[in-house]
Amino acid sequence: MLDTKNGKKPPTNEEVSVFQSLPAETLIQRPKHHKFPLVWGGTILLLLSSFLIFITSQSGRNSLIDVPNSPSNQSGTALNTNEPPIEILPVETQPIQLVDSRQSSRTYTGEIVARRSSDLGFERSGKVIQINVDQGQRVKAGTLLARLGTSGLEASRSELLAQRAQAVAELKEMQAGSRPETIAAARANLAQAVAELKERQAGPRAETIAAARANVTELDKQLELSRKKQNRRQSLYSEGAISREQLDEAITEVSAQKARLDQAQSQLNELLAGTRPERIEAQKARVDQAQKQLDELLAGTRPERIEAQKARVDQLDASLGKLKLDIKKTTLKAPFSGTISRRWVDEGTVVSTAGSQPIFSIVEDGAVEANIGIPVSAASQLQLGSTLPLKIGQKTYTSQVSSILPELDSDTRTVTVVLKLDPAAARTVAPGQLAQLELAQSIATSGYWLPTTALVPGVRGLWSCYVLGEAVPLKSPIAQGKTTFRVERTDVEILYQEDDPSGTHGQRVLVRGTLQPGDQVIISGMHRIVPGQFVRPIKQ
Repeated sequence: MLDTKNGKKPPTNEEVSVFQSLPAETLIQRPKHHKFPLVWGGTILLLLSSFLIFITSQSGRNSLIDVPNSPSNQSGTALNTNEPPIEILPVETQPIQLVDSRQSSRTYTGEIVARRSSDLGFERSGKVIQINVDQGQRVKAGTLLARLGTSGLEASRSELLAQRAQAVAELKEMQAGSRPETIAAARANLAQAVAELKERQAGPRAETIAAARANVTELDKQLELSRKKQNRRQSLYSEGAISREQLDEAITEVSAQKARLDQAQSQLNELLAGTRPERIEAQKARVDQAQKQLDELLAGTRPERIEAQKARVDQLDASLGKLKLDIKKTTLKAPFSGTISRRWVDEGTVVSTAGSQPIFSIVEDGAVEANIGIPVSAASQLQLGSTLPLKIGQKTYTSQVSSILPELDSDTRTVTVVLKLDPAAARTVAPGQLAQLELAQSIATSGYWLPTTALVPGVRGLWSCYVLGEAVPLKSPIAQGKTTFRVERTDVEILYQEDDPSGTHGQRVLVRGTLQPGDQVIISGMHRIVPGQFVRPIKQ
């Protein structure tokens, strides 16, 4: 409606409120001749009125309440007050707790190896005469792989068996005692030795010397006759009357007659010179030996000789045992079931030094493990028998901590952890493949976990977050039953960033600063919030 006096529209409630909030000096009327300032004043009043109308129209989306003790209507719009309306934003918060450590995952790389692999060789030297397997072939434990020649060892074995049989026979004879015929033979041997000794001591008899001379004369005549016969046959052979064989017979007969003559002459000379002293001493020694043998036979075999013979039999048995072991070493057998990974020699190769030359390389089947080097600090957190995931290629297998080697690798400064894989993994895993072990380590770090959505850029490259400060007891139908807080800004330092284990926020960070355990941190909608803002948590 227009004013009846001047034809103008009366002021609205909002315009009245604005006029009431202006200082009194603004409302003082100026003289009429100052029209220009009055026009500007009216323009400013109209702009302020439009702004207040816009603010009140947004009360449906943003909760607007009055400051304490301010009169308000049911819509929350302040009426007849000097204070502007206050905006309260709903926010999502999260309480924080202080942690003293964090988990860090690191990946360590190692190699898949067979649990047992060996280079097989003979324990003695010899010539390879038989090879039964080839590389790539699977064998069972105890399978004969190769053999060396044993001809020399078999000959030595036969010789030792014969010596043992003789020694055993002598031992039995000693244990049974001397037989009568053996004693009689020993007595006859002694008598003959004594007679020869007496004959040599007495010197040669005259008839012996005469017989020796007659023998020399007879042999000389026969030699002369043989020479004449040789001369005649030589002439006949020259004329072609006889064969060469007949001539050779005459020549041979001359040589034989001369040898017999020389021997007879030597005996005659010895008889003429008498028996030499050294021959008499030698005959005395023979008599003593014969007497000793007869005495032993009459007294029976002494116990020490029997023991010595037993020792000889035992020695031969030991030699036979060693030879049997050497023959056994000429065969090469598989120590465990596996696959021949390489064949090093062929038949005919001579193995010169025992154990120095490999014949086969064998890898055990169905048993593989991973050797992975990790730092000592990480190894101390592992327990024997614990189960760990092991990545080989594009597949992850279950492994068990079998052992932790005590020695530190001087190059990598790590210790080796042996992880045993399930036998079924041997079908798809081969020795030599790379294996990756991911371990979660506990690192002592004090701080608070926050989602990355709670961070806002700070000054000088730092970061900040917003926390709920002091509670403000505002009264309004909209805020009834809900607590309102004033936002405070806190600078933080980021220590570590990782994926959020819960998967809710994607990433999370470990921070430290002036935060306190139990603080409520705003975790979303950072672009709408400024320090001092009034907010209320969504969940109370």
